[in-house]
Amino acid sequence: MKGFGKNAHVLLVYLSTLVAVSLWGLSYIWCDRLIQLDIPVEFFLPVRILCAGLILLGVNLAMGFSIRVRKEDLTTFMLLALCEPFIYFFCETYGIKLTGSPTISALLIASTPVVAVFAGLFFFKEKITPMNLVGIAICLAGLFLVSHARSETGRFFVLGILVLLIAVFAEVGHASCTKALTSGYVPSVVVMYQFLIGAVYFFPFFLARGLETYDPVLYWSWDVWKPLLALTVLCSSLAFSLMAFSIKYLGVAKSTIFLAMIPVATAVWGLLLGDEILRGWQWVGLGIACVGLVLTQWNTKKTKDA
Repeated sequence: MKGFGKNAHVLLVYLSTLVAVSLWGLSYIWCDRLIQLDIPVEFFLPVRILCAGLILLGVNLAMGFSIRVRKEDLTTFMLLALCEPFIYFFCETYGIKLTGSPTISALLIASTPVVAVFAGLFFFKEKITPMNLVGIAICLAGLFLVSHARSETGRFFVLGILVLLIAVFAEVGHASCTKALTSGYVPSVVVMYQFLIGAVYFFPFFLARGLETYDPVLYWSWDVWKPLLALTVLCSSLAFSLMAFSIKYLGVAKSTIFLAMIPVATAVWGLLLGDEILRGWQWVGLGIACVGLVLTQWNTKKTKDA
């Protein structure tokens, strides 16, 4: 029975991670739709973050979770919000805009696990095996096949790539801060403060540029609020809480490797929604990526049940 409970918990952790990754893959498409409507990044990002934080505040209070922040953790919370949502979301969204492709943007973000592995090793002493490293290489190779779908790119493609690389490092900083905080706080509480503090960071940009082209007919239309609500509720409130839960139990290196599957999710969602069509060799790449992902989670040492 003890073994069954442990296996059920492990399954829940991995399921939570996969749901988060799937939702983040879809977020690239929703962000791209807002960009195509010429909604300023400085408008929809602050609205998304603030609403997500308020939703989680209500959930945490309803669940009876303690939302008190210890004074010694305040700096870590502020750094967490600076890395993500502030730096990461700005760079990710502008990366989509500058490259002109949600899928290529997702592929760049997929390089996060390479950086995260070393962050986990140096800062949290997490163990990584040679098999795990081989898995990362195989996974990224498969992702290249899956995500190399579009030939069209934006005018400022190279700049977009550089901006996305900044987002990669911000994501690793976010994962590292989350790992440090989830040992003492409920994951949804960590994410709540992450978004509420992040909304404060975004506020000056919202006032300066977010309302420059404000058109009430467009900005309050269902075409805008449909993807915006989806980003707020699913990709922010839910997905970030699930990933914080994953980081708490899997660690920085093993949880962030799942981010390598975001471009796969983006490509598959693009196919289902009619935004993008996968070719035969891309399905081969999908299979390769999945094999690589399994290897990244491979633990050659047998652990005893507690």
